[in-house]
Amino acid sequence: MITAAQLRAARALLGIDQRQLADLCGLSVPTIQRMEASEDVIRGNVDSLMKLIAALETSGVELISDGGVSQGGGRGVRLRTSAKDPDARLGKDSAPPGPRAA
Repeated sequence: MITAAQLRAARALLGIDQRQLADLCGLSVPTIQRMEASEDVIRGNVDSLMKLIAALETSGVELISDGGVSQGGGRGVRLRTSAKDPDARLGKDSAPPGPRAA
């Protein structure tokens, strides 16, 4: 399970916007927007949730569940220390994402 707050935090850690996350996991931008606007635990199509979680984990994000090992307890996210290169985390050969034109 992943919460909307975890999703927003994970995206912030990676330094990507909703469109870039949508591209990474093969979902639409409106789907990402709906997930991030959820009240708490994201509910939705199981296939979509699996794609989202897999893309985050491949990018170097570790999701911490309520019972996960964490100093403060509770849910959270963190970057794995083995994924130091941002391009490697994002699965890309190019420079890190920059600001996008509207």
